[in-house]
Amino acid sequence: MKITVITGSAHRHGTSALLADEFIKGATEAGHEVFRFDAAFKDVHPCLGCDTCINQGKGCVYKDDMQELNPHILEADVLVFASPIYYYNINAQIKAVMDRFYANNAALQGHKKAALLLTMADDSHESADGPTVFFDRYTNYMKWVNLGVIAALSCWTVDDIKQTDYPLQAYELGKKLK
Repeated sequence: MKITVITGSAHRHGTSALLADEFIKGATEAGHEVFRFDAAFKDVHPCLGCDTCINQGKGCVYKDDMQELNPHILEADVLVFASPIYYYNINAQIKAVMDRFYANNAALQGHKKAALLLTMADDSHESADGPTVFFDRYTNYMKWVNLGVIAALSCWTVDDIKQTDYPLQAYELGKKLK
C-alpha cells in the first residue's frame, strides 16, 4: 500500500512531527511504502481558484513544490495529515496543500483512505472540533474512507506528548492499515 503523509508544523521535532514519525514507523513495519511531505519547509502557494487547472488542462499555474507532491497524492492509497492546532483549526501549511488538491480534484476522488493527526496544548476536545468536522466533510466530499482523527490533548511540548499514549495510537494506526 502506498501512503503519503503530509505534515504542517515548522517544528521538525515537535509534537505533530512525533505523531507523524510514529505513524510512519508503524506503516513501514507493516510493509507499506511511505512518502513524507513536510509542507512547512516547502514552497506551496495558496490556490487562487482561477480554474486554469480545470479550464486549460495544464495543471496549476504555480510551479512550486506541489509538483513534487502531486504524483504521490495521486498514487497514494492513504493520505495522512499531521497538524498542530492553531486557533481551533489545522495550520495554514496543511490547508494550503489541501486547497491545492483542487488541480487534481477529479483524479483524487474516491478509492482513498485518510487520517488526521492533531496536536494541541489545550486540554479540551473543543479545540479539535473545527478541524475534525472539516476533515469529516472533506473526506466525505472526496469520497475517501475516513480512518479517523487522533487529537492529542495537553501536548504543548514533545516531553508532554511522550508521557501519553498518543504516539502509540499513531503507531498502531499505521501498523494496522490494510
